[in-house]
Amino acid sequence: MPSIKATALLILGALGSGGSAASHELLPLDGLVADSVQLTEQDVGDFSAIAFGDRTAATAAAAASQEQQQRCRVFPGDDLWPPETEWARLNRSLDGALLRPTPAGAVCYPAHPAYDAARCQFLLQDARATRFWLDDPLTELAQWTQGSTCPVVANQTAQAADPVRKEVKNCTRGGFPEYVVNATTAKHVQIAVNFARNKGIRLVIKNTGHDFGGRSVGAGSLSIWVHHMKETQYLPTYTISSGSGSGSNESYTGMAVRLGTGVEAWEVSNFAAAHGGITVVSPGGNTVGGVGGWVGGGGHSVVSSTLGLGADQVLSLGVVTADGRYVTADPSTNSDLFFALRGGGGATYGIIISAVYKAHPPISLTTTSLRLTLSSSTSTPSVPAAGTFVVRNADAFWTGVGLYYRFCGTVTEDGHGGQGFSYIYPEADGGFRFTTTSTFLNRSRDELSRIMQPLYASLRSAGVLTAADADPATENPNIYGASRRSGTGDQPVNTRYRSRLLPRTNWQDDARWNATMAAIRAATEAGYDEDFYFHGTLTSPTRSAAGWPASDNAVNPAWRENLMHAMLMDLQPPNLTPHQARARDAQMQRHMALLRAASPGAGAYLNEGGPGRARLAAGLLRLFWAPTTVGSEGWAVEAVDGYPNSQNGRLCRAGQRKKE
Repeated sequence: MPSIKATALLILGALGSGGSAASHELLPLDGLVADSVQLTEQDVGDFSAIAFGDRTAATAAAAASQEQQQRCRVFPGDDLWPPETEWARLNRSLDGALLRPTPAGAVCYPAHPAYDAARCQFLLQDARATRFWLDDPLTELAQWTQGSTCPVVANQTAQAADPVRKEVKNCTRGGFPEYVVNATTAKHVQIAVNFARNKGIRLVIKNTGHDFGGRSVGAGSLSIWVHHMKETQYLPTYTISSGSGSGSNESYTGMAVRLGTGVEAWEVSNFAAAHGGITVVSPGGNTVGGVGGWVGGGGHSVVSSTLGLGADQVLSLGVVTADGRYVTADPSTNSDLFFALRGGGGATYGIIISAVYKAHPPISLTTTSLRLTLSSSTSTPSVPAAGTFVVRNADAFWTGVGLYYRFCGTVTEDGHGGQGFSYIYPEADGGFRFTTTSTFLNRSRDELSRIMQPLYASLRSAGVLTAADADPATENPNIYGASRRSGTGDQPVNTRYRSRLLPRTNWQDDARWNATMAAIRAATEAGYDEDFYFHGTLTSPTRSAAGWPASDNAVNPAWRENLMHAMLMDLQPPNLTPHQARARDAQMQRHMALLRAASPGAGAYLNEGGPGRARLAAGLLRLFWAPTTVGSEGWAVEAVDGYPNSQNGRLCRAGQRKKE
C-alpha cells in the first residue's frame, strides 16, 4: 500500500463557480470524505435490491446464467421494472439523492407540461454564459447521442410544420436516463450500482456531459451523476511502489494530489495555482472532467509531450466495482483493475471515486499563433491581426499547412515539448482558414523566436509568406505560468467526431508524408458543403516522457507513436432527420477512409472519435457497458429513431433478435 508523508490539506468542494474555497478541514491522509462514506451490510438491511454482489464462483456462475436469459436490460413499462414504491425506498436509502429530472429543453415545447417561454429564451440566449448546461443532471453536450428528441429550438410550433422537421412535435425523454443519482459519496455510488445490477437496469455514468459517443446517456437507464464529488487534497510527499511481488522495485516519491471524480479541469488549475503553481496534468477544455472518462480514454493535454497523458499521471484509484464494493487500485493492489482503468476505456471496469495524481514543479508555457486564410476575395483587411496572412492560391495555402504540420511534429520531439493546436475551417467565399497555436515549455521569447525561425524561412521559400511579412513569434508571443481558469460556458451542440492518431513514421518518410497531407486536404475540401472541419493536435506522449507507472497501463499503443491527433468534425444542425444524419455520417466515413489509408496500423482516440470497437485482455464485468468501449460489441442499442449510434432505445444483446 502507498505511504504518505507530511500533512495534507483537504479543500471540500474545491473551488466552486464563485472561485473561492468552500471550507478547509484536516482529514486522515488515506482518502477523501467521499471515499470514507461507504455502504455497509447494516445499511442494506432487508432491502435486497441494494445488496452487494456475491463474489463466490458458484453464485457468480448462477448470476451469469440468469443474465444470459435476459435479452435486454429491464426497461420502463416492463413487468420487471421496479414500481414507484421501490424507487421511493431507493431514494430513502440514498438520503434523498435520487432525481427524476425533466429534459431541460422541454420548456421550449408548447405541448409539454414544462413549457415556459421565458425560460426557453434564457436557454437560447444566456445559458451558455453560465453553468446551466454543465450543472444539468441529464444533458450530454452532443445532442445526437440521445436522439435529439428535445433540442432547444425557438418557435417549435412553426418548426413542427416544416416537412424536413415534421417529426419534432414535442419534447420526449428519448435517450435521456430515467432516474439520476446525485452521488456525493462512495455509498451513493455503491447503492446505485447494486440496484441497477440486481434489477437488471442499464447503468450510465455522467459528470459534465463532455462526451461525443453517447456514454453518458441511455434510454431507460439509471444514471450515476458524479458531478458534485469535487474534493481536492494536496499531498506534499507521496510514496508508492510496485510492490515486492511484482518482480521490480519501481517507485514514485514526490508531490501528488488527490482529486474527487467530479473535479473539472478549471478546478484542477485553480487548485494547483493555490498551491504554489504546481503542475497537474489536466484537460485543455476548462470544464472537461479531470478524472473519470478523460483518464479512461488516455487523456491528452498541452504538456503531454513532456509529462505524458492523463492516464500516465495516476498513482492510485478509489473505485466501486460491479459487485458494489469499494476497492483501492494501485500498482500492488488490484493491479489488473489499475491497469485497465488507466486508458482502457471509461465507464467500463468500475466507477472512480477519487484518484491520486502526480504533481510536478511549476512550469511556464510560451505560445505563438499563426493564421493562414485562403481567400479569393480581393478585399484584404488594412491591418490584419498579428500572425494572420492571406493566401490567394490554394496550392500555396495547403503547402503552408503542410510545412507547419511537419515542422511542429518534429520539434515536439526535439526536446522542446509542447503542442501544436490547429483547426482548418471552411470560409463563406469558398476558401479555408487555418489557425494554429504553438506552445512550448519553459522557453523565453528569444528562445521561441529561434525555435520558430526555420518554419518561417520555409514558408517564405515556398512563397506562402513574403520577405516583408513579419515573423509571428516576434510579434505575438505569450508567456504564462500557473493561472486561474473560468468554469463557465459550454452548451449542447451536435458535433460528431472521427479520429485518427497519425504516427511519427508518417513524418519520417516523404512518400507517406505526402499521402498524409493529400488525405487531410482531400477530406477537408470534400467536406466543404457539409461544413466539416479539420482539427489537428500535435503532441508526442511517449512512454519515456510519462515515466513510471505508465509503463504498465492500458493506453492505446498508438498514442506512444502519435505525432498528430487528427480529427474530422461535423457540427450538424440539431434537427436532422434520421436519413440526413445517416447520409452525413456515411460521407464523413468516406473522408476518414483517406486518413486511415495514409496511416495503416494506426489507431484512434476513444474520447474524440467515432463509435467503434475496442479490445483489451481483461475481465469485463457486464454491468458497465458504454458505446465505443471494451466489450461493447456484445451489446447493442435497438434505437427507435434511426439516428446512427443513438442511445434512444433498449440495450440488448447483439445478434439476438426480438421474438415476435
